[in-house]
Amino acid sequence: MAALGITVALLVWVATLMLISIWKQIYNSWKLPPGPFPLPIIGNLLQLDLKNVPKSLTKLAERYGPVFTVYLGSQRTVVLHGYKAVKEVLLDYKNDFSGRGEIFAFEAHKDRGITFNNGPSWKDTRRLSLSILRDYGMGKRANEERIQREVPLLLGALRGTQGQPFDPTFLLGYAPCNVISDILFRKRFDYTDQTGLRIQKLFNENFYLLSTTWLQFYNIFPNYLRYLPGNHRKVIKNVYEIKGYTSARVKEHQESLDPNCPRDFTDRLLLKMQKEKYSAEPWCTLDNIAATVADLFFAGTETTSTTLRYGLLILMKYPEIEEKLHEEIDRVIGPSRIPAIKDRLEMPYMDAVVHEIQRFIDLLPSNLPHEATRDTVFRGYVIPKGTVVIPTLDSLLFDNQEFPDPEKFNPEHFLNESGKFKYSDYFKAFSADILVQDSHLKEALHS
Repeated sequence: MAALGITVALLVWVATLMLISIWKQIYNSWKLPPGPFPLPIIGNLLQLDLKNVPKSLTKLAERYGPVFTVYLGSQRTVVLHGYKAVKEVLLDYKNDFSGRGEIFAFEAHKDRGITFNNGPSWKDTRRLSLSILRDYGMGKRANEERIQREVPLLLGALRGTQGQPFDPTFLLGYAPCNVISDILFRKRFDYTDQTGLRIQKLFNENFYLLSTTWLQFYNIFPNYLRYLPGNHRKVIKNVYEIKGYTSARVKEHQESLDPNCPRDFTDRLLLKMQKEKYSAEPWCTLDNIAATVADLFFAGTETTSTTLRYGLLILMKYPEIEEKLHEEIDRVIGPSRIPAIKDRLEMPYMDAVVHEIQRFIDLLPSNLPHEATRDTVFRGYVIPKGTVVIPTLDSLLFDNQEFPDPEKFNPEHFLNESGKFKYSDYFKAFSADILVQDSHLKEALHS
């Protein structure tokens, strides 16, 4: 009898908790954007395909509109779908949604660096990093020269394959890796360097694993899954190893730092740290510098190398486009000299193909999560502080009004009637941040 009473009491207790949870969900969603009704604990996971979250969000947008609410577990998330909603949030409400939603697999970077930082140091770190990157030529002649120096070395490595089949993954990766490494450390890797290869493998593995179903689950239920075996442990281990490498480079720079002659990005951050060391709340620490450098190293290497690989695959599939592209290259550049930025003005088809590759591969379909920094009224809805906000990039890149038949690879999407290059405001391949105009900086910072 006593056991029955305990069982009944336990059931009543569980039922009460569930009712309270459901009531809280309803109460908290009264002024939120519309969305599917969430269940306790799991939220709206039954409405999402974790193997293809962007497609699931598109289907929900068709039902609930361009601004809607979903619950990833207990995490309240507002999704922006379509150019107008994304632009409005990131332009008119840029300060309200400037926070970074937490990605738990990157716990080593929590409140540090740029990409995964949601702490008080984020704005200062980002502002200084942008300034230094501009000084070191991002988007300018100096960076063009870095790329031009690397091109013959990449071509030499490709010729070294002697026409035999090979995996281009890491061979192509060395080039962008060396360009960003020169900015960060004034260092490049030989195309057979094992350290450079190891770093690329860590970048590549993490980029792949983050899109897997298990990592989606982990970032939704980290407290439940943290101590279980799974690929989240591999990602976390890789992140710490990458940060260990950048920490070692930062310490080397600190030991040989000449205040009168900064050599690279890392030196400039170290000089800033020296100036800030007597501040009441110093944000420029060795740990923050290592995380910042690791963020830029990953952003400057993996996205570019992945785009190059996809680009080659696409041109193999569409030989008629490759042939037309080759004709333009031969006509404008010829067989003997290295391409230059000025050639872009005379190569509209090349420009269109590059843009279409980036649009078509949709590298970051759901962008990185933002977070509301304060209670905000948006389109008549109340979005509470701490709400994760997702400005979807695929909704811009695959807009069927801006890009007719968007599922088809077609460089004509970026050409006008006379064959001239036509830019689109919907083209946000690496970032939905409308404010950052320099594409190189957007790629590097993933704001």
